[in-house]
Amino acid sequence: MSNSEEAATHWLPEKYSLSTQTAVVTGGAKGIGGAIVRELMALGCRVVVWDQDVSAVTTVPGKLDAVAVDVTNQDAIEAAEARTTSLIGTPDILVNNAGIQGPTVPLQDYERSAWDRVIAVNLTAVYAVSRIFVPGMKRRKSGRIINIASVAGIRGLTDGSAYGASKAGVIGFSIGLSKELVGDGITVNCVAPALIDTDLKLQMSDDFIQKAADRVPMKRLGKAEEVAATVAWIATPACSFTTGAVFDVAGGRLGL
Repeated sequence: MSNSEEAATHWLPEKYSLSTQTAVVTGGAKGIGGAIVRELMALGCRVVVWDQDVSAVTTVPGKLDAVAVDVTNQDAIEAAEARTTSLIGTPDILVNNAGIQGPTVPLQDYERSAWDRVIAVNLTAVYAVSRIFVPGMKRRKSGRIINIASVAGIRGLTDGSAYGASKAGVIGFSIGLSKELVGDGITVNCVAPALIDTDLKLQMSDDFIQKAADRVPMKRLGKAEEVAATVAWIATPACSFTTGAVFDVAGGRLGL
């Protein structure tokens, strides 16, 4: 965080400040995750990035740390949790952002190994990482869990059945968990973006990207910063009476 950003946090109304908060962001090294990390830090939050490759993360003592972890591996998750706890204790905020697109092909061409990988990263990891931090949040009687879903989890995705299924699972998981934890001072919400302009596009054909943009009423791809701003607001004390919600960052796509 720059000196100007740090100074700005002192002028934030308390309900919009995260100056006393800590967070873990999975898949936080770049893309949407990187934008979320920057937004949380701008509000004063101390962040620990979890990512398989943390080489792009420039750590800042006492502000930003990075832990290399494969979120599909239970042993790796447990080791990362131990390292994270030594740095910040149980995080106040957990953002389950790690995800992959997977192939964009018809079902008959979708290999089982590719299906399993998409479900493992996009859905099972959300369960596994949440499960490891929820007990500490329950003991503390507070917490924010924010899961990155997708408009594809509601509208489906042609030639992307695994991705759509995984994100529908994230939405169902989030709503169910919100009901489970509502009496523990923990909110659980998810964000459903349309296609966002990040390196994830490299996994898609130009035709697939154009069709995705054409389906959005605003006729453009979303920006990572637009998703990050929504996530940051959900994380603040200002969002205190909302749980089990699906936040639309889809350029009008969810409404049609």
